[in-house]
Amino acid sequence: MLLPLAFVGGCSSLQDFFGTAPNQRPAEVVVPLSERPVEDPLSANHFVLESPDQSVIGEPQVVYPNDTDTLSDLARAYGLGYDELIAANPDVNPWLPGADTPVLLPTQFVIPDVAREGIVLNMASKRLFYFPAVAEGQPVLVKTFPIGIGRVGWETPLGATEVVAKARDPHWYVPLSVRQEHAELGDPLPSVVPPGPDNPLGHRVLKLEMPGYLIHGTNQPYGVGMRVSHGCVRLYPENIEYLYELVEIGEVVTIINEPFLFGQRDGTVFFEGHTPLEDDVIDPVERLDLLLEQWNAALPDGFSDDEVARIQAAAELGAGIPSRIEAGWPGDPLDRARVVRNTVEVDPEAPTLAEVREMIDEAVREAAEEEGETESEGGASVPTDMSSSQL
Repeated sequence: MLLPLAFVGGCSSLQDFFGTAPNQRPAEVVVPLSERPVEDPLSANHFVLESPDQSVIGEPQVVYPNDTDTLSDLARAYGLGYDELIAANPDVNPWLPGADTPVLLPTQFVIPDVAREGIVLNMASKRLFYFPAVAEGQPVLVKTFPIGIGRVGWETPLGATEVVAKARDPHWYVPLSVRQEHAELGDPLPSVVPPGPDNPLGHRVLKLEMPGYLIHGTNQPYGVGMRVSHGCVRLYPENIEYLYELVEIGEVVTIINEPFLFGQRDGTVFFEGHTPLEDDVIDPVERLDLLLEQWNAALPDGFSDDEVARIQAAAELGAGIPSRIEAGWPGDPLDRARVVRNTVEVDPEAPTLAEVREMIDEAVREAAEEEGETESEGGASVPTDMSSSQL
């Protein structure tokens, strides 16, 4: 059974939680951020597994924003989604973090415990993992990207499917259900949207065998990493264009919803916890209980009571950052993060801060208005010569 979560509240910060670890061994010395070297950032999307047992990739990083950087700017520059960065930095102003504010980049990930083949989509973490085929005896490669997923009422179905078609610069054949929704909001849509800047599919589409669903780009990249679609999976334009060239027709796609993830690296166990989706039908306590039971059976000595408490606290916090379960090791990601240089590039054609804020606020508002709806309707986007699909 789970231990009580009396020591962590719903509004606890990362520092509140990670500072509670009992000293089972001497704590490692933490070097202040100001004394750490400023390094080049890690590769945002591409990792090589050093052993077949490795299921934790990347490292947490810290960056100092420029005066005009928003969390949306930083998310895209470092291969993250908006919600990921918000969850990791709950006390940071998302619009003007400030040049002296360290922003934690949650660029460490636990690979889901499923077959390492083709594309894996984890709805709970809003991330895509891709395992390209490699020659026998070669290291396993994994590429990971943030994704936008279906809003409440327009959930992306779970299960196994495959890529059945690909298209460049698709047309969007808007289904009646979506046209009706937009008409009710005073934003009527045409029956067909041609390729171009107004097409929400972007420039690349992977069609799934699952009727009505796509993996595609977007003309609103600031929504990547959020629940904003009608069930399809959205990527940053640069990510879908890269993935499009790698993925072949017939590749397996596995869609899961796993907010709690255990992983290992170099013999050490990590736990990554995300806030479960609002419409998750599985009770989070039961879900975590089952995982703890499985891992207790698999580990030689199981988890101690203190370790179970740390796992439960991380699950309750939902920061989405893998934490090493053993106490005494720097648990606060800021204490173990690399300080990296700021790589945000100023785009003179990018939306203004006010426009970005309006787009994100609108996406959040639409999701809130639809919360509680359960019916998901089919069809929203269609690449040329393809059947009707979700957006």
